[in-house]
Amino acid sequence: MGYGVLEAIGNRSRALAYGVLETPKTMLAHERLRELYHGLRTLCATYQPDALATEQLLFQTNRRTAIAVARAAGIALLVAAEQGIEWREYTPLQVKQAVTGYGGADKKQVQRMVQRLLGLEAIPKPDDAADALAIAICHAHHAALSRVTATKP
Repeated sequence: MGYGVLEAIGNRSRALAYGVLETPKTMLAHERLRELYHGLRTLCATYQPDALATEQLLFQTNRRTAIAVARAAGIALLVAAEQGIEWREYTPLQVKQAVTGYGGADKKQVQRMVQRLLGLEAIPKPDDAADALAIAICHAHHAALSRVTATKP
């Protein structure tokens, strides 16, 4: 499970942390989910985020992968609910548009823009961490827009 923690300062963001929560493939599914749960709780305790955002799971041809991703997303929702953290979900199109300005951007374009927007020396690795940062950027943009439109009469 990729994660990205941003600090939003005005209309700019900076990465506080990013990476992946990994579990051994040899672990049973329920044990892997427990590890993700504890890892995500630790991240939330450390960084005390205002929100937790995930990518909307779209239909995938590999049912096995879709089920595993849905289970992991469920863990994220549980942690958000337990911690009283706002949760938002964004489609891949919304993420691409927020990060690159173009909904048809490919993975490399998104990764390069994540690097540029956050002033990172290199493209974040692994891909799941870069994806998580892109989702966080998307949420930061949407949250900023919501604040602006909420203050207008």
